[in-house]
Amino acid sequence: MTQTPRQPVHTVYGGAQIFKADTARRLAGLAEKALLENAPAPRDLAEALGLEVPAGSEPIAYAATIHGRVLEKLRREAVEDFRIDFEDGYGNRPDAEEDGHAAQAATELAHGLAHKTLPPFVGIRIKSLSAELAKRSLRTLEIFVTTLLKQTKGRLPANFAVTLPKIKKAGEVAALVRALAALERKHKLPAGAIAIELMVETTESIFDAKGVVALPALVKAAKGRCRGAHFGTYDYTAGVDITAAHQTMTHPACDFAKGVMQVALAGTGVTLSDGATNVMPIGDTATVHRAWRLHYGHVRHSLRQGFYQGWDLHPAQLPTRYAAVYAFFLEGLDAASRRLANFMDKAAQATLVGDVFDDAATGQGLLNFFLRGVSCGAITAEEAGRTGLSLAELQTRSFLKILEGRRKARK
Repeated sequence: MTQTPRQPVHTVYGGAQIFKADTARRLAGLAEKALLENAPAPRDLAEALGLEVPAGSEPIAYAATIHGRVLEKLRREAVEDFRIDFEDGYGNRPDAEEDGHAAQAATELAHGLAHKTLPPFVGIRIKSLSAELAKRSLRTLEIFVTTLLKQTKGRLPANFAVTLPKIKKAGEVAALVRALAALERKHKLPAGAIAIELMVETTESIFDAKGVVALPALVKAAKGRCRGAHFGTYDYTAGVDITAAHQTMTHPACDFAKGVMQVALAGTGVTLSDGATNVMPIGDTATVHRAWRLHYGHVRHSLRQGFYQGWDLHPAQLPTRYAAVYAFFLEGLDAASRRLANFMDKAAQATLVGDVFDDAATGQGLLNFFLRGVSCGAITAEEAGRTGLSLAELQTRSFLKILEGRRKARK
């Protein structure tokens, strides 16, 4: 198992036509308002979500911990990743209108970069590179990147990526790579500076026409640019002829496709993201609570499958995104703490007597649990300290580096 860099717990999608430099801040305010109006007290949130209390925890205190940490996160960093959408969230518009929105959204992104209002991860989703849409898609990409770099004097936002949807063949990924390489040369950016994220939402992106798993070829075509693979629930289920009423994130067809993604991309460093809940928490409190419980259950389902990221489409989904993520990590905190502490002791003993410690993957897996939990705000640094690891050791993000450091310290 590889060490885990920070991965956002979600990607929030929003139409390019309405993107502003302060969109993340405005979404944060709306998310906090939704929480305080529909679950002002910890007990309200616990009852709305059907929050299960871990063994040994006091229900009121546990609910207060979840509620408090969610509220703090919404005030500090509600949006971890935002994708400016020129595809489904934007639609098909006249060329002149899309040209204008591409320049406008890029200008707003540049303003956000200058005023430090952007989330830690950001990017755009272009239209597909099918024969019908490729010209329009690449034109939007060129206008956006050119306008952005002109406004920023050649600087990209941190963790910027271009998301490619509805992929049916590796040639589409290769075409995007060529377009990005040309833009990098034109604007004197380092080669490979612009990352790619792949949408996995067609059957052809799971298996090719020969019945071969397609994902490795798609990643290879990205030539080292592929940062993540995002599952598209609704396009995929429609593509396998599932009726609209049953197109949900928990459908067995989705679980199968995501299982293929996991196996095909394991160990590659490509992060995985699940799709979105399309029932919005809008209306009176009872309606919001029903939508919240559905979303909470979907996020929990994803987490159990090993998908630590998903899409959010509405600011009122952010409270339940973080509640689900935080509950998931806190439920496993005590057991993981004891296990990693014991594991570190055994690994250190084996190293001291000269034995080969050959289960580093298990150690890194346990460490990754804490790295993910701390980075999103689910676990505090003090709680992570129960493992016996220092903050400096955690920040190495590598189990083997921690062992090496301890071995040197003992000499």
